[in-house]
Amino acid sequence: MSEQETPSMPENGVDTPPDHLSIDPRSEHFDADKLQRGVAIRFKDRVRTDIEEYSISEGWVRVQAGKTVDRKGRPLTIKLNGPVQAWYEDLGENAPVAKKD
Repeated sequence: MSEQETPSMPENGVDTPPDHLSIDPRSEHFDADKLQRGVAIRFKDRVRTDIEEYSISEGWVRVQAGKTVDRKGRPLTIKLNGPVQAWYEDLGENAPVAKKD
């Protein structure tokens, strides 16, 4: 039998969101379990709720560009660069924050 991944804390002992996460189910960075927990994002010192995808290490977020959609009905997005921080909302006020060092 192979070892199964456990959804508990990672090796470093801190429960933080992944470096790269997307809400699009077609993306390779989509993870429904982590999204269900509720990931909060701070971008340029402002908490944002309209983030479609983010990367902490690369320092960008992707947000929907108004109500514009492509020919398949998916929202068009734009990539914004800046400092990104992420944490799980279910851990409360003093949750560990994932940010670029």
